[in-house]
Amino acid sequence: MKINVVYNQEITNYKEILEKLEKSLKKHSIEFETFTIDKMGYFGDFTFVIGGDGTLLKAARFYSKTKTPVLGINVGRLGFLAQAGAGELDNVVTSIINGKYSTEERLMLSSGSALALNDFVIKGCSPSRTSKLFLEINGKFVCDYIADGLIISTPTGSTAYGLSAGGPVLYPTLDAIVIVPICPHTLNARPLVIPCSEKITVKTGDKLLSVAADGIDTGECVNKIDITVSKEKATLVFLKDDSFYSVLRSKLHWGISPAAE
Repeated sequence: MKINVVYNQEITNYKEILEKLEKSLKKHSIEFETFTIDKMGYFGDFTFVIGGDGTLLKAARFYSKTKTPVLGINVGRLGFLAQAGAGELDNVVTSIINGKYSTEERLMLSSGSALALNDFVIKGCSPSRTSKLFLEINGKFVCDYIADGLIISTPTGSTAYGLSAGGPVLYPTLDAIVIVPICPHTLNARPLVIPCSEKITVKTGDKLLSVAADGIDTGECVNKIDITVSKEKATLVFLKDDSFYSVLRSKLHWGISPAAE
C-alpha cells in the first residue's frame, strides 16, 4: 500500500498533525509521499488529507482523476466531510491497513474545465447589486430570478451553502442536482431538485456573471454558464458505521432540542 499525504500549510497546527501521521505510517512500514494542497501529486493508491472541508474538497477533486480514495483528518472547524480528528491518527492508520473502511463515490458537477464536489455559485460581477438570472434546463426556459445569485449544488453540497440559503438536504449518494436562489426578490422562488442527467444553463441580460467552484472564484465574468454532471466522481473514505443521519445530528445538531437552562 502506498499513501499520498496532503496537508494545508495555511492551517496553524498542521506541522504537529503531519509529524504524528508520518510517524505512524513509518511505524507500520507504509510507503508515503507528502504534498502540499497547492502541489499535489500521484504517488499512492490512498490519500490522507490534513485540513478542513475546503482542503478535502480540493484534494477529492484532484484525485478523482485516478479514483483514489480520500480520507479527511479534520483540523479545521466543522469538518463535515472529515472522518477523524487529530487525536485518532494511529487508530485511523491501523484501520486503513486492516481494510476496515468503506468508500462512497460522490457526484461532481462540471462547467468548462472547472469541477465542483459541493457546488457552483453564480453571482453578478458587481457583488453589491442583485442580478437578473435566466434559468434553462436542457435548452428549455424554466424561470428568471432577481436575486443575489444561484447555487447549483450536488447532494454532497446540499449541507453546505445551499442549506444556509434555504435549500433541502439530499442524501449524499442520490443522483440529483439542487438549484437554490440566493435571497430572491420574491416569495415564490423556491429551490428546485432535478435529475442529474439534465443540462443547466444560466444566462444574464445586461450584466456579466461570476462563477465560484467549491468556493473558489474562477476569475471569469461571462454572460452564459453551462453546468452538467461530471463523468468523474470523487471517492470519499468512511471509517465508522454512523449513518448520514447521525452525522447530521452530531455535526449540524439536526433535530436536537435545546438544552434546558
